Amino acid sequence: MQTKQRPVFLDLRVLTKSLPIPGIVSILHRISGVLLFILLPVLLCLLAGSLSSGDTFAAYKSYAAHPLSKLILIGLLWAFMHHLIAGIRFLLLDAHMGVELQAARKSARWVLISGIVSALVLGALLW
Repeated sequence: MQTKQRPVFLDLRVLTKSLPIPGIVSILHRISGVLLFILLPVLLCLLAGSLSSGDTFAAYKSYAAHPLSKLILIGLLWAFMHHLIAGIRFLLLDAHMGVELQAARKSARWVLISGIVSALVLGALLW
């Protein structure tokens, strides 16, 4: 008879189906933070290149006009907005504001909706 517990395989697709909305917001906050951290050097190089000369700026602008580039940039904008809004939510939770179950669920829904809406609105205004 085996007394040692074997490792359990956690399938994220099954896990996220049973995860409450605040948990989904927390996971997306971590994913967006990692994504922003990894892409920060790329974005800084693009910014430095666009400021170096008018020709480089025009080249970057033509690359950004491509629909796939716009989709990637709107996704990056969503990551930033979600991370910002969820970070504010977590700061308020750390200050013991909105920690009740219904308030936490409501603020988590608000974070999901406002992150998507703000990214789409800012994306439409920028392009």
